[in-house]
Amino acid sequence: MNKLVLNNGVEVPQLGLGVFLAGRGAGTEQAVLWALDAGYRHIDTAAVYGNEQEVGRALAETDVPRSEIFIAGKV
Repeated sequence: MNKLVLNNGVEVPQLGLGVFLAGRGAGTEQAVLWALDAGYRHIDTAAVYGNEQEVGRALAETDVPRSEIFIAGKV
């Protein structure tokens, strides 16, 4: 997957899954798992979306190493 390099040298996968409006519950968790299984390595979330727990559960459940996943979070 193509990556962008930030000014500080951090690489960000260009393609990411945004969970804005995804809601709470198992559907969001499953969407994140499917995205990771499909090769996505960038998850865009925020506290205001209210589904950080679902994203966290998916990250805990996946076999993809955390070091390979870029999480964009906002406060």
